Amino acid sequence: MNFNVSLKRVVDDSYDIEIGYSLCDALVSDLSAGLCGSRKRLAVITDDTVEKLYAGEMMQKLADAGFAPELFVIPSGEKSKTRQMKEFLEDSMLEKGFRRDCAVIALGGGVVTDLAGFTAGTFGRGVPFVNYATTLLAAADASVGGKTAVDTPLATNLIGLFNQPKKVYIDIGTWKTLPKQQLSSGLAETIKHGCLGDKELFEYLEKNIEKVFDCDKDVCEYISQHNCEVKYKVVMQDEKESGLREVLNLGHTVGRAIETVSDYKLLHGQAVAIGLCAQARLGESLGFISQENVRRVEDLCERAQLPVRIPDYIDREKLLDKLYTDKKVRDGKLRFVFQKEIGEMMCFGENEYGKQITREQIAEILREM
Repeated sequence: MNFNVSLKRVVDDSYDIEIGYSLCDALVSDLSAGLCGSRKRLAVITDDTVEKLYAGEMMQKLADAGFAPELFVIPSGEKSKTRQMKEFLEDSMLEKGFRRDCAVIALGGGVVTDLAGFTAGTFGRGVPFVNYATTLLAAADASVGGKTAVDTPLATNLIGLFNQPKKVYIDIGTWKTLPKQQLSSGLAETIKHGCLGDKELFEYLEKNIEKVFDCDKDVCEYISQHNCEVKYKVVMQDEKESGLREVLNLGHTVGRAIETVSDYKLLHGQAVAIGLCAQARLGESLGFISQENVRRVEDLCERAQLPVRIPDYIDREKLLDKLYTDKKVRDGKLRFVFQKEIGEMMCFGENEYGKQITREQIAEILREM
């Protein structure tokens, strides 16, 4: 005897992205208006750097508005994005009495939003969460799009799920407290967006990129808006990476591998910048991009104070081996996505944006770098 369990459903995962300054009051107002339903218990997840800067104000305002917030703090840095840290958060929330009637607030950069979003997606089989991004990197990439994951010793971002937030707050005012190196790191993802889908953004960066380090209001608002536009246009068409969304991994095949092999001496954006230059050079050899535009990509990264060469301490063979843990690998074969000149991506067939590359093809490029 057979039974059919019919579970067809239509889910609306739409959400707003608010860009502005000092958005804590907006967050509290939205929560009070029912952003996460009637939930009062809030798990505020942050790291030990952001805690000192912004957690106190947020916790006080949430409490004053009648919520019951609890703060959970992780060590800052990519090394915290692990299954063990997710387990720590889950156990800590359980110990504090959190159950399914809670919501999660991710206050911080990309590591925090990734980890908190993943935790929210599995805690109680799923509770709502919001992202309050405090870094340019999170604003450009991690806080938007719903990808959440952790790293393992064997692979980066392969353990996770798609989990969309209820809302994203991009607080540009917090960028003033970022070290210059962190602003550089965030600019790598911004340059990536210009390379893959926004020629106007790329050209704007060529004229204004140094102003980001001064937190120029007009420039920061412009790049925040364009980062979101590039990303959500892709995500709206391909939420769960069945094809087009692969383009958002431009530069990440080499970038993630370098980041891991460096034992995270390199920040994510620093590694992605090297990866952008690697795919551009490889793309030039395949006829996808001109030498002039390769130079423009490298020049813009250098002006953003990002590396464009592989550090001497990186073992090239170990790096090559690490490439094969990338999410785009299929049947044990390397696949890269490539920009087409500036502002477009190569397409290699219907909904096919990755191209198979041999080990020797990329090894030659890595030797040059």
